[in-house]
Amino acid sequence: MLFLTSLESIVPIIALIVLGYFLQVKGWFHNDFGNDLSKLIMNVAMPVSIFVSVLKYLTLEKLISLSGGLIYTFVAFALGYIVAFLSVKVLNVAPGRRGTVINTFVNANTIFIGLPLNIALFGDDALAYFLIYYITNTISTWTLGVFLMTSDSKDGKKKQGSKFNWKKLLPAPLLGFIVSVVFLVINIPLPSYVSSTLSYIGGLTTPLSLIYIGIVLAKAGIKTIHFDKDSILALVGRFVIAPLLMFLVLKFMAPQMATAEYQTFMIQSATPALAVLPILANQGDGDVEFSTNIVTLSTILFVIVIPIIQTLIG
Repeated sequence: MLFLTSLESIVPIIALIVLGYFLQVKGWFHNDFGNDLSKLIMNVAMPVSIFVSVLKYLTLEKLISLSGGLIYTFVAFALGYIVAFLSVKVLNVAPGRRGTVINTFVNANTIFIGLPLNIALFGDDALAYFLIYYITNTISTWTLGVFLMTSDSKDGKKKQGSKFNWKKLLPAPLLGFIVSVVFLVINIPLPSYVSSTLSYIGGLTTPLSLIYIGIVLAKAGIKTIHFDKDSILALVGRFVIAPLLMFLVLKFMAPQMATAEYQTFMIQSATPALAVLPILANQGDGDVEFSTNIVTLSTILFVIVIPIIQTLIG
């Protein structure tokens, strides 16, 4: 019964992804539409959504009290990297694929799936807990994660001239969160008409993000997906090992954690692989086809995995 309830809760998510998929397949969208939509979500809708939600559901005192959650997520991520490095070494993952496998173990698609999924399952009240995970995921992705991707070429040689872009550490959604914290600290009230306007803009985030995922799946081509030793390892890392490590960290370090925070961390730890992995693989002369396959597989399989995880955690 709980499994069916969990499955029903993500039906709207599946429906919007399918809508995006079929509209792309039917040729309603030009080839560049997906990229333009991604920019709109990342640089406008999502930062505004986070800004409005923080001001609506958080106080400065509550935000400070939640900061301890960063410790638990950082520990879980660190353990994830250790297990991923050992797995890649022991199972002899091919050069050009190692960065993708390690990133799939640790870093998740919190932007286009994690946020709308969390809102659908737990409502806006759990946004604060999502932001904690999002901050950890962003720092991990654009420091060690991007380094591993851009230094992992198919010929086994480190690509010369790859420079880390520090601006990636401050993406627009994170900037929206920082600005909202400033408003909380200074206690700046928003006029009602401004708040209403921003709420409309922020409300675009969830539906557009899910339609975008459908567009990405259509472009990748579901018929091209396949399983091999390395892809199975990456998927086991994403959907089994990462949630298990998060569970163990929370069980031993935070046994009294609030239910909504616990559920958010567990669900976010089982969201699909980063959508940008193929782009990063290309920058490092890695196996782009493999990265695309992992993103496609994990995005499809999360529909099955999330209800199972939600059933297990109650």
